[in-house]
Amino acid sequence: MTITTTRQREQWLRPLRVQDVPRLRLVCFPHAGGAAGFFKTWGTRLPDGVELYGVQYPGRQDRLREPPATTMDELAGPAADVLEPMSEVPLALFGHSMGAAVAHETARRLEAVLDGPLAGLIVSGRPAPDRLHRTDVHLGGEQALLEDLRRLGGTSEEVLDDPALRELILPTLAADYRMIETYRPRDLTPIRTPVCACVSDADPEVEPDEAAAWERHTTGPFRLRLFPGDHFYLVPQQDELVQQVLLCCGLSGRWPSTP
Repeated sequence: MTITTTRQREQWLRPLRVQDVPRLRLVCFPHAGGAAGFFKTWGTRLPDGVELYGVQYPGRQDRLREPPATTMDELAGPAADVLEPMSEVPLALFGHSMGAAVAHETARRLEAVLDGPLAGLIVSGRPAPDRLHRTDVHLGGEQALLEDLRRLGGTSEEVLDDPALRELILPTLAADYRMIETYRPRDLTPIRTPVCACVSDADPEVEPDEAAAWERHTTGPFRLRLFPGDHFYLVPQQDELVQQVLLCCGLSGRWPSTP
């Protein structure tokens, strides 16, 4: 059992919605260049008893002075360490794009120490581990990164056109791209946690069959959900996506927002 301190938990997790009597803890892992606050609006869409946390990777926002991760172990290892003591309440992990890979590796580590499945793993905008694409955008420098951001959407032109903002975000983004493009899973053994794969119908990164291949990576229940939109479909489709996340975690039906 790994012993974590309050400081370590505060370093890696941002509480976006805390409940007096939690019955589920939903932990969200952001995309390359993303931060925990990307998920803050999800809180008003969750029912009573569901807590919400965002994982804050090093190298961004209040962790800007820390060097970004260079390997998957540097993200999934600490994330699993801080989540293990929180597992007295069922845990569900959601990850988008790069975050889906981090969430999957974190789930594998948690299963090993908890000796059992989590409440759910929801992977969004990411091919299954055995269907990964070979890409090398990180080798192309700043221009290649900017072109890829425009291709994927999700980043405003105001940010991309502002030299000061580009200087702030591009080093971390480049590190994230390098890490995820060089990442290769060491273990393809299926996990036991139920998996839900979410993908949009016009995502340039993932075909529906590549998302459906996640079924081979769990011995538990599997669902595939298709949404309209591009790689960042989860912004305009937030309401529907959150409902699917709840369904994947065994919370059926539409839940009212809480104040």
